[in-house]
Amino acid sequence: MTFRQFAFKNVWRNKRTYIAYFLSSMFTVMVFFTFGNFAFHPTFGEGSLNQNVLLGMTVAGGIIYVFSFFFILYSMSAFLQSRKKEFGLLMTLGASTKQVRLIVFLENILIGFFATVGGILLGLLFSKAILLIAENILIIDESLDFYFPIKAIVITLISFLLLFLFISFFVSFFLRTNKLVDLIKGDQQPKNEPKASVLLSIVAALLLISGYVAALIVKGIVVVSAMIPVIIVVTIGTYLLFTQLSVFLIRSVKRNKAIFWKKTNMLLLSDLSFRLKDNARTFFMVAMISTVAFSAIGSLYGFQSILMKDITDANPYSIEYVPNKEDSQEIIKDDMRRINSTLVKENVTTEMESIRLSYFQPVKEEEKVLIVRASEFNNIARLIGENTVSPAENEAIVVEANAAVLGQETNAGEKLMEATIKLNNGDMITPKKVIESEAISELNGYYVVNDDSYDQLGKPENTYINVVWQAKAGQENQLITVGEKLNTELPTKVFVPDYQLYEINKFYGPILFIGLFIGIVFFVAAGSFLYFRLFTDMNGEKQKFRSIAKIGLKEFELKKVVNRQISLLFFAPIVVAIIHGGVALTALSHLFNHNLLKESFYVLGSFACIQIIYFLVVRYFYMKQLKRAIF
Repeated sequence: MTFRQFAFKNVWRNKRTYIAYFLSSMFTVMVFFTFGNFAFHPTFGEGSLNQNVLLGMTVAGGIIYVFSFFFILYSMSAFLQSRKKEFGLLMTLGASTKQVRLIVFLENILIGFFATVGGILLGLLFSKAILLIAENILIIDESLDFYFPIKAIVITLISFLLLFLFISFFVSFFLRTNKLVDLIKGDQQPKNEPKASVLLSIVAALLLISGYVAALIVKGIVVVSAMIPVIIVVTIGTYLLFTQLSVFLIRSVKRNKAIFWKKTNMLLLSDLSFRLKDNARTFFMVAMISTVAFSAIGSLYGFQSILMKDITDANPYSIEYVPNKEDSQEIIKDDMRRINSTLVKENVTTEMESIRLSYFQPVKEEEKVLIVRASEFNNIARLIGENTVSPAENEAIVVEANAAVLGQETNAGEKLMEATIKLNNGDMITPKKVIESEAISELNGYYVVNDDSYDQLGKPENTYINVVWQAKAGQENQLITVGEKLNTELPTKVFVPDYQLYEINKFYGPILFIGLFIGIVFFVAAGSFLYFRLFTDMNGEKQKFRSIAKIGLKEFELKKVVNRQISLLFFAPIVVAIIHGGVALTALSHLFNHNLLKESFYVLGSFACIQIIYFLVVRYFYMKQLKRAIF
């Protein structure tokens, strides 16, 4: 048997341990290849996609590539630690340190080659499906047809083969300073019972609580200022949570004899304290990586929702036309003919109303204020299904918007209620009440007065024409086409919300698509870290449970203990990450004064479901191997 054959059989014998590393690496290669597949697609080469989007994909590919380096490096380190005894036996049989390093090098090259090739083939297999998904998310007019991405294949193959080659050289020297006696003992060296500092445990709790409280109580622009300090405090608190506080809590529970001596709790808690201590850094890393994934995707999705909601709430009409100050009556009439003609061509049925927006100088007011005739206000209010108003003579109704831009409230109504309006006949109009309405977009609020009172206001300081159209439901696609045409013919004068929403989705889709891919890579890596730690301890777990089975451990008791252990080990860092992500998204909602509960639930709930499925699959294979070795 040659040396290369020996390395290959080593990989094959440890296939259950290597499978997570192989699949995760292959998935990472597939994602990188997918970005290359997009970037070099012939459709994009013709300039149909914004170059900034292509730059974003390139940067995202670079992030994935750099992250892949550390991910693969950590994975190999975990495998080497679990195989100390194997390397010690090889050296006892006469293998030199150089030969052991060569075995490690050849094994990693072998896995890296097949993971790279497998990732590319998997990417090609699902490329058409992914292109169809991207076509809808990116909102591209052209079809992303399947093509054979030779350039993407070459770049991916060279990039990851070099990556695996470099890491293979790097990790092959990890065993250089280990003593033979340490290798032979492997993981069987006795461990002292884990201890935790009471002071550091208290500090961990205080840091997490203070970080959460600070993130949840700040509002507005202060959220940005508090972001960095909160991240630092929560990061330190999370590290101490897994290294100190978790061990302290387990030790405290063990002191409670009523709990500790109950059924299989002794076995669960005794083993759990050691595993929490051994895996503290892994849990910390998983929690922080998952938090980054949750927060990034949640923030992108939340910010898109905020933009969409603001535009929808602040622009209730299908089309709004505001001419320039210097436009003559002829220009305005010509513009309106163009708009109506476009609507007819696209078969859009609408109702039209126009209103004259006049600004006056009320008493006790430094700034000019919009005052609207009640009949005109009622005409446009009916278009969007709002209630009409009937102010009496010498009375005014204050109107303020109920959807402020980006959630920043102005409280304009309180200020306008303090002012009065003087008429030409000497009478004074007093504000009666404040109502909310989106009939007219005026952030500073305005007055609605009786028609007769309006005629006594005199000459206004400024006057503008505002014309609105309201289309029937189900004509959104036609309105997008109308908006595209009018945006070219009458830029800055016509606003079509459906077209603007389409443009935002078209711009924002690639950003969300890229963020989603990076987030998924991070989350898969986090889950893989837990898998590595679980299966690298498999041999020790087999020996331990085999010994306990001899003194009476039943199969159902084994399932119960293992289920609880794996559940705690799998979900402890994920639960922490979900809490971190929930706090981060709540802080984002405070920044923009928008409720992001639905978006947070979708993002965090989706990742939680994925983790549950991953846990069930891992638990099945883990339990299967344990039972095969014991019963």
